[in-house]
Amino acid sequence: MGIVGELLLPSRPMREDQDDLYARAYQALMCGAPAEKKALVTRLGEDWRGGLFDVSGASVCPVLPVDDPGRPARPELVAHTAVPRRKPGAPEGRAALLHAIAHIEFNAINLALDCVYRFRGLPAGYYAGWLQVAEEEAYHFGLVTERLKEAGFSYGDFPAHRGLWDMAVKTANDPLARMALVPRVLEARGLDATPPIVASLRRLGDEATISVLDIILRDEIGHVALGDRWFRHFCSERALEPEATYLALMAEFDAPWPPKPLNVDARRRAGFSAGEIARLEAGRPGRVRSGSQG
Repeated sequence: MGIVGELLLPSRPMREDQDDLYARAYQALMCGAPAEKKALVTRLGEDWRGGLFDVSGASVCPVLPVDDPGRPARPELVAHTAVPRRKPGAPEGRAALLHAIAHIEFNAINLALDCVYRFRGLPAGYYAGWLQVAEEEAYHFGLVTERLKEAGFSYGDFPAHRGLWDMAVKTANDPLARMALVPRVLEARGLDATPPIVASLRRLGDEATISVLDIILRDEIGHVALGDRWFRHFCSERALEPEATYLALMAEFDAPWPPKPLNVDARRRAGFSAGEIARLEAGRPGRVRSGSQG
């Protein structure tokens, strides 16, 4: 099976490392069982707030590459182009939409944990922020999977893709790139996607799911804002202009350009400037618009 396969199985408590933040974050990251992962994240947050961890010293926990974080055997992971379209008008289409959101939230738990585990020697506020994000993402996952259960389905019943984690692997060596391209690109796209989804669900009278999405949007603005805060912090440390650096990193990593319409209010609240939003709305440089003549 190999070490990665073994780590996808439900983990056991690492009693000898209970006061090592990075070891505990790694344990939760590599836990494959959703309920156990949530419990590990909750205890991790409680122990942080209880003052158990000291991040000022060295850790015995090495920084290892994580090509695959802990996840259950299902859903099957496929290319993003092979994931079924998620139109919520039919019951199964609405369940597929809920499943896609649940998958994003589960990946977001792992992304937050990896931000804690991977990047060392940073201010305590950095770890406090990403631990809170991990707890909130676990809460979101629970809310969405409950709605999925009420629709007669479970997490794993539909295929999914690993686009979010692929970007985490690509940015594993640089916290500045991670903050730019995961919270400020991929997670910010969720801010844009939510209003159209809510509008569709409102036409269907699905107020229960809308209430869940309202909670997620509220919290995700804060998560993107946290990424924005630390992206600008790392830019300041390196004497880099943030908004030019952001565009350069998007080009270097071929990050997806946000489709319109942007959720301008949410992006402003998350730290994007008016000029930056206008630049994103203008489209990716050098791309020929669909339908134009070459």
